[in-house]
Amino acid sequence: MMDHAHDLVSVRDATERLLVAVGTLDNAAVTESSRLPGWSRGHVLAHLARNADALVNVLEGRPMYASAEVRDADIERDAPRPLDVHLADLRESGTRFQETGAAPADWSRTVALRNGVTDTASRVPFRRWIEVELHHVDLGIGYELADLSAEFTERETEFLAARFAGHPDVPATRLTDGTHTWHTGRTADAPEVTVTGPPAHLLGWLAGRPAGTDALTAEGGPLPTLPPL
Repeated sequence: MMDHAHDLVSVRDATERLLVAVGTLDNAAVTESSRLPGWSRGHVLAHLARNADALVNVLEGRPMYASAEVRDADIERDAPRPLDVHLADLRESGTRFQETGAAPADWSRTVALRNGVTDTASRVPFRRWIEVELHHVDLGIGYELADLSAEFTERETEFLAARFAGHPDVPATRLTDGTHTWHTGRTADAPEVTVTGPPAHLLGWLAGRPAGTDALTAEGGPLPTLPPL
């Protein structure tokens, strides 16, 4: 069972950490490239604000986004804004998400996300936590995968391993950081590949953040290429 109340606190703390870090930037830094191809830091910040509102929609039973086109257009519209506007939007949208999460609700209910994906409501705060933490790293302003908490890293690794489980294009893969073990990829009696490395690097590989994959070792075959998230 997901502890949505615990995760809401984690989202709040991660958001505050993000706001403090972004608050040290200036308007010029917001226009510079992020680590996501084709996106400036402003694009990442705009996406984070609109994602908070989108997850409010999910929790309140509305479509996550009106359409993929509207989602993309909103990010493009908001990306060039000055730093102070980004900060206010991030704080206000984050507050709306927290207020929605604090309202009495049936957290066992099924909710609809994007592209036909469904989940239980109790997992939505964790999904928001993922967005805030990974995109903080994507900003390239000094917060790295290795700075993520052990709890978050372990849970997100498990979450992403489950996402690729059974995928026919991913070989049956065993992942280990020397302490924990996960399995992903297509179903097989035994793993075809074993990937070993530090927790942050395993998470980065699963999350499509390739920096640091040279710290991973693959036995039984090359490091598998994962589908985009």
